[in-house]
Amino acid sequence: MCEPPPIKCFAKTVRVPVGDRRAWGSWRRTPRDHAGVRPSLSSVLNELPSAATLRYRGPGVLPWGASGEEEEDGENNIQAMAEAAQKELGEPIPSRELPWPMQARRTHRQSHARDKVAQRSGSRVAQWALRLRRSKEKTQERLHTLQPWAWTLKRIGGQFGAGTESYFSLLRFLLLLNVLASVLKACMTLLPTWLEGTPPGPPGPDTSSPCGFYNPDPQGLVTFPTHLFSLLSGVGFLEWSPLFYGFYPPRRHLAVAYLCSVFVIGLLHLVLILHRSVSGLKQTLLAESGALTSYSHRVFSAWDFGLRGDVHVRLRHRIILYELQVELEEAVVRRQAAVRTLSQQAKVWSVRVLLNLLVIALLGAAFYGVYWATGATVKLQEMPLVQQMPLVKLGVDYLPSIFISGVNFLLPPVFKLIAPLEGYTRSRQIVFILLRTVFLRLASLLVLLFSLWNQITCGGNAEAEECKTCGYKYKELPCWETRLGQEMYKLLIFDLLTGLAVMLLIQFPRKLLCGLCPGPLGRTVGTQEFQVPDEVLGLIYAQTVVWVGSFFCPLLPMLNTVKFLLLFYFKKFTLFSTCSPASRTFRASTVNFFFPLVLLLGLTISAVPVLYSIFLIPPSKLCGPFRGQSSIWAKIPESISSLPRITQNFLFFLGTQAFAVPLLLISSILMVYTLVLANSYGRLISELKRQIETEAQNKVFLAQRAVALSSASGAL
Repeated sequence: MCEPPPIKCFAKTVRVPVGDRRAWGSWRRTPRDHAGVRPSLSSVLNELPSAATLRYRGPGVLPWGASGEEEEDGENNIQAMAEAAQKELGEPIPSRELPWPMQARRTHRQSHARDKVAQRSGSRVAQWALRLRRSKEKTQERLHTLQPWAWTLKRIGGQFGAGTESYFSLLRFLLLLNVLASVLKACMTLLPTWLEGTPPGPPGPDTSSPCGFYNPDPQGLVTFPTHLFSLLSGVGFLEWSPLFYGFYPPRRHLAVAYLCSVFVIGLLHLVLILHRSVSGLKQTLLAESGALTSYSHRVFSAWDFGLRGDVHVRLRHRIILYELQVELEEAVVRRQAAVRTLSQQAKVWSVRVLLNLLVIALLGAAFYGVYWATGATVKLQEMPLVQQMPLVKLGVDYLPSIFISGVNFLLPPVFKLIAPLEGYTRSRQIVFILLRTVFLRLASLLVLLFSLWNQITCGGNAEAEECKTCGYKYKELPCWETRLGQEMYKLLIFDLLTGLAVMLLIQFPRKLLCGLCPGPLGRTVGTQEFQVPDEVLGLIYAQTVVWVGSFFCPLLPMLNTVKFLLLFYFKKFTLFSTCSPASRTFRASTVNFFFPLVLLLGLTISAVPVLYSIFLIPPSKLCGPFRGQSSIWAKIPESISSLPRITQNFLFFLGTQAFAVPLLLISSILMVYTLVLANSYGRLISELKRQIETEAQNKVFLAQRAVALSSASGAL
């Protein structure tokens, strides 16, 4: 068991009184207690007042003096904590003896009261309810101990700060979302495809179809380079495979399951992201309110007396150091802002306006470039020279992806240079960098999709000659859903290849240069920091691409799961081998709320093109499960019409105004009630804070009067 490191600048040396020293010395001279047995070190340490801090952490904390070697994966610690938790849960402790918050004590007391009532009642229902609740608690504890990479995240937070840890925490959360989406896609899309029979092959030439023909299978002998280029671009043998939309046959149950899987995955991801955002919002509000940002809290109350081993002690010490560094940096910026004159304020705001105009100009140029690259790709693909050279054709196919990646690589460093000039705190700078970068990435994706939909729908003109027959440009895009899936597939592959290239061609050579040139030049060029805003926005951009493309490329979540799994280990290896701790840190509570908020924005933006495709664009006539329908959504009313009459009436009632208007009114009333209740609680908290300040002033006044009276009586 380890004590906190000495902090000389905040604490004074504690001197033991003479009587206590004699007692301590007598204990040291007494080798055995009254029973004739030497007391163990753990039993002595358990009598210390600081041992109460173990109970504050709740069940699952190892006792003082527990033995065991430190494992990096933490398996021994997890097993010991689980055994201690079972022992503590089996021996109920009175609520008054637990140094927990009042809410935790109340929950503990109510839980044991329900247990006693269930045991005394003797009914089977109460006994089963008790067993179910206990099994639920044990399951939650086991699931909490089975969180992947818990020790790795703790190590990263201690060595590189909470901001870097938040990136890997978000990566783990996104990996969970993709695993859930992959399971749902496999159960609702892949299984029904083969359960109803073997899927048919690609359609052959059919001159009777008014929408032409569609044959994606390559003809003749296919060479290995062609296979490789097909693997990278999603054409050839991959075009008619379960990877893309066009492969799935037009079966009624499959079409309904295919469409419902999109909505189920979207709602599930929305609920999980909202849950994570709300938990981060609580931390942000507490951090911004000033209740948890006092230095005395960091110095005297932030140490964990349950730590074991030097590794954990050093990690906790670094975490406290980073938190203090963040507080001091932001306090300096706020102090400078508080003493600015009116002319200085006008100068600062003028600089901010000019810098924001520069940002808008850069973003406009980037969006126009993406739109131009998407339109030029179609024209270049029709050139005979490009079609005869596979490598050039691959480059032309990837032209929009290359342009988007180039813009996303060049502009974020410019945003990082601009942010410090605006005079904000470090946390606020991170927020502005994230906002600008996420707008760049997501808006670039929207511009790409807008350009593609402009090509599919003939610029929105349904009466155009090329779109009048089938509702879309069937000659150039006979299966436009697969074409959109291929674009999202190429964006995913190119993003992974770009990340690997940056790691191998930029980061590692810089680290080698730092080792070969130990002088100032080597330190300047070779020193690298983990750029949290850029890395986080890369994750959110990749996840938004998956949300957009999962309808047109059903197996894209599975590919993204593999990508994020590889990315975690690549980034971890890069972080510990080539990066140094950040010279300027920022508050973790802010990013823990802001990252899920930006992720929620990406989910909202991705829903727009998907819903537009489902409701407004006619599906392809030659591929996909919705061929022959006027719209993709038309399959749902057709399936509902085959249900019993009562079920039909109920489902159609859910879409009428008679249901929507009362639901909107009830939601509005509940929202207003919640806001009023929150405002009343806020006013009550403010009043209690003022009372505390008044009481503190009263105590200071009484202390001054007591000192003055004692001085006067001494003079008399």
